[in-house]
Amino acid sequence: MNQQQEQLDAIRDIRNLMERSSRFSSLSGLAGIIVGVFALGAIAVAYLVLGISLLEPGYYSLLQQESAVTGFSRFDLLAADFGSVLLLSLLTGIYLSVRKARKQSLPVWDATAKRMLLNLFIPLVTGGIYCLILLYQGQPALVLPATLLFYGMALLHASKYTLNDIRYLGVLEVALGLIASFFTDYGLLFWAFGFGILHIVYGIRIYFKYEQ
Repeated sequence: MNQQQEQLDAIRDIRNLMERSSRFSSLSGLAGIIVGVFALGAIAVAYLVLGISLLEPGYYSLLQQESAVTGFSRFDLLAADFGSVLLLSLLTGIYLSVRKARKQSLPVWDATAKRMLLNLFIPLVTGGIYCLILLYQGQPALVLPATLLFYGMALLHASKYTLNDIRYLGVLEVALGLIASFFTDYGLLFWAFGFGILHIVYGIRIYFKYEQ
């Protein structure tokens, strides 16, 4: 019986080593929570900039209006708002992932990490270009649903190189993006749910599943 148990333990160790070598496992649940909070904060600022109530439709019709306070267009202010959150989210994710990798004595920048980032950024960059095309074509209402769609596809694309839980988040983001495409007047709310609430729930799940 002891010999059989030792063999099972050896097989389990080999499997863990193979998973470590083929999957980037240093994603931080705490980063997901913080990014979700950042996203909710960005949406709160967006509502303040636009001067609309929570359920007021047609936010995109106000984007080109000049702000009475700053003199900038509301589009400029929102671009700065979301751009700042994107930068903060990237820096937070990188910092916490590096910290987690060092705690686990895992390599931070190996071939697996490179493959994951490549598969993540191809759909993200494509989505960013597509959103610029939508703006150029005068379709701002579809930009926020498009960000959810392409972000979800990026997570699905990268999930084979990292935690399986990412795949479920990707599916939910894609589904939310499709629904938001039908209800474009409430894109800010869908964006808050997709990038805010879902990230927080995902982060809590990852934290208690892998980091406790």
